[in-house]
Amino acid sequence: MGTTDEAIILAGGFGTRLRGVVDAVPKPLAPVTGRPFLAWMLDVLAAQGLRRVVLATGHLGDQVESTLGSTWRGMALAYSREPAPLGTGGALALALSAIEGDTLFALNGDTWLELDYTAFAHAAMDSGAPLGIALARVPDVGRYGAVHVDGERIVGFEEKGGAGAGYINAGVYWLRREVLAGFAPGHAFSFEREVLEPIASRAPVVGFTATRGFIDIGVPEDYLRAQAQFAAMPAGAR
Repeated sequence: MGTTDEAIILAGGFGTRLRGVVDAVPKPLAPVTGRPFLAWMLDVLAAQGLRRVVLATGHLGDQVESTLGSTWRGMALAYSREPAPLGTGGALALALSAIEGDTLFALNGDTWLELDYTAFAHAAMDSGAPLGIALARVPDVGRYGAVHVDGERIVGFEEKGGAGAGYINAGVYWLRREVLAGFAPGHAFSFEREVLEPIASRAPVVGFTATRGFIDIGVPEDYLRAQAQFAAMPAGAR
């Protein structure tokens, strides 16, 4: 069984909901306890043994590249910049050409999630699934939409607006390269609507639930909550 040691981070968002709170930098570079949010993400990926990360940038992408450079704690960094907004799927399809292996992780550049990436990859590969989704348990799924699981298999998605505790898509994926191979680079599309949901309707998709610490910095109240959450992390986790 091969090792998944590459990732794409979607780092091209406009950060519209953070305007007035974070204005001078792209959302993934928003400072959290004095460091860019992406720095925290890259620290984790490097510590867990990833070899290469591709940053899929767009809005203010030059700032991302100049801030992070070409290596991070021994991990190679590469960049894929959208010429125009391509949506989550289009950005991933464009960045895929910079991925060298047959499997990869994909992460949203504005969400935080603590998990064992090797265990996640093994769970997905052992199942034979083309795709795995890391899920977070939250007290109210209304803002995100719920994901329904049966054991380790995802069996359905629920639109935003529900209520109550449950699992949500936490924005961290494991996937086989072939999942995106049929999409031409430069085509704008939603990964969630045009890839994830159709695959889950016809093939096993793993829902990985051994996660914690989920936070979405895309809205002001959670961005402010991230400051306290990160400041309280044990020194060895920072």
